[in-house]
Amino acid sequence: MSTSAELVQRQLDAYNNQSIDAFLACYADDAVLAGLNGDVTQVGLAAIRKRHEDLFYEYPRNHAKLVNRIDLGTTVIDHERVERAPGGDTFEVAAIYTIRNGKIARVDFARAGAN
Repeated sequence: MSTSAELVQRQLDAYNNQSIDAFLACYADDAVLAGLNGDVTQVGLAAIRKRHEDLFYEYPRNHAKLVNRIDLGTTVIDHERVERAPGGDTFEVAAIYTIRNGKIARVDFARAGAN
């Protein structure tokens, strides 16, 4: 497993544990979150923190299961199945991580069924 894939896995583990500080430690200060071929939704750690604190509050049992990972070095693509709560709403997403200087610099999300 490459160092990029290890970084993405640490981030996924922190997400599933809802450990906001460990999660953010994986991201560059100026990291960007965006919809694939769409709008940028968050820029910088403060905005990413706010998004995820709100998400963790609303869905305290949220969990993302890794279905498949493609490791291309500085780009890592995860196919994840997200469950908001046991037996609750689920959806699938592809998260395309761009790694720069040992941190996640950008994530582009493609959600199944989204236009």
